[in-house]
Amino acid sequence: MLIKFNLFKPFFIPFIPLFAAVFLVASMSGCSLNPATGERSFTGLLSTEDEKRIGAEEHPKLVQAFGGLYDDEKIQAYVRSIGKLVHATTEMNDTPFQFFVLDSPVVNAFALPGGYIYVTRGLLALANDEAELAGVLAHEIGHVTARHSAQRYSRDLVVNLGTTIIGAVVGSQPIAELGNIVGSAYIQGYSREQEHQADMLGVRYLARAGYDPTAMSTFLNSMSAESSLKHKIDGKIGEGNEYNLFSSHPRTAERIVRSANEAIKNNRDARTRDRNLFLNKIDGLVWGDSLKQGSVKGRSFEHPYLRFNFVAPKDFKLKNTPSAVLGDHFSGATLRFDGDYIQNEKLNTQDYMRIEWLPEVKLIKQESLKINGFDAATATGLISIRGDWANARFVVIRWKKNYVYRFLFVNPVTKPPVMDNNFRDSAFSFRKLSNSEAQSISYLRIKVLKVKHGQNKKELASRMEIEGNKLEWFNVLNGFNKKTGIKADQLVKIIGR
Repeated sequence: MLIKFNLFKPFFIPFIPLFAAVFLVASMSGCSLNPATGERSFTGLLSTEDEKRIGAEEHPKLVQAFGGLYDDEKIQAYVRSIGKLVHATTEMNDTPFQFFVLDSPVVNAFALPGGYIYVTRGLLALANDEAELAGVLAHEIGHVTARHSAQRYSRDLVVNLGTTIIGAVVGSQPIAELGNIVGSAYIQGYSREQEHQADMLGVRYLARAGYDPTAMSTFLNSMSAESSLKHKIDGKIGEGNEYNLFSSHPRTAERIVRSANEAIKNNRDARTRDRNLFLNKIDGLVWGDSLKQGSVKGRSFEHPYLRFNFVAPKDFKLKNTPSAVLGDHFSGATLRFDGDYIQNEKLNTQDYMRIEWLPEVKLIKQESLKINGFDAATATGLISIRGDWANARFVVIRWKKNYVYRFLFVNPVTKPPVMDNNFRDSAFSFRKLSNSEAQSISYLRIKVLKVKHGQNKKELASRMEIEGNKLEWFNVLNGFNKKTGIKADQLVKIIGR
């Protein structure tokens, strides 16, 4: 094929300007005036009907990826009511929008094309009044009314199509591939200006709905504080404000300033915040890991629904994700725990490890064993991670005839092998929970309290049923800083059961 393209290359090169002209005409014909932004934008390659179809197709995938919908119809109805109130003030108020709460502890919000808007219960827990929640919904609605997804799609298609044609013309497949990579990187995620535009539209919609538009700024402050605290806990001090939990959003500090400036222009009249109403609505909201997805408690991971637990080695910090439990150690050692279906149920645990899980790894010291009554197997091996060699300990535990749980423990080759004994001890801690043990595990929840006369923040924070950083979490959850005082009869949030 390359030879064929090279034969015709001299013939096609003079026509490159013609192809460019065709792209220019296509781009201009796809431009339309957006009533929300007042600007002309290139969205012609994705119609509003296409957006609705894409939203409907992607909705179940997104819900599944974030642990499903939060199982509390009162909370779902409350968020829907606020979303519909804000949506009614927009330029697309004749287009149906849908609002959902995802069962995820991560502080985040999303918008899919076609009017699908999502917030997580983690975000609800961080917000401190109805105006802040409305501000998040207004921002995500702004992405839809500005048709940012259509802009990305149309530009992506033109960039990829253009580089494909140019690659064919010059007879160079690497050039075409490079063009695709660069084009994708350029338009991946919302741009900085698109985020700013969604902020500005959000402020507009908030003010129209009667909310205090400065709520967008106060919530962005809370997001920044929450991100910084998590990075501090994870040993990454100073990284929290680089990017907030909305991936590919601009720096939080910059957004706070821009949002606040716009809010000042739109906040000439007294506006509602509805703090007490909001706090009473979220009283009892699940905080942290969902028990349906398992829960991290210090070094222990417990799953009351699947009825098992294990304990990580000393000084490991665990993180629960939808696909695996991950752990890391200050020395650079890591662990991964996940599950897998056995394709050939006739395989024993050693054969599964060798044939289905790790066919490309040279296993050393492979052996069968029993772990608290379960058939298991373990082995060691040398693996490459991002170009660096590491010693690995593999463990397979047969949970059911067709299902296994797996540990992958990794230690850099530059570190002493003493950690391997800790890895084995951790694997041997895996066990099945009794019915009574599983039933005794309860959710952490947001508890709303009324401050009594004479109480202070330190006293209230001491009642938080979490490990460490209680006062810091109390301040973050309530939108306080170190100097913020509290007064009698004020409602505040703590974490309890």
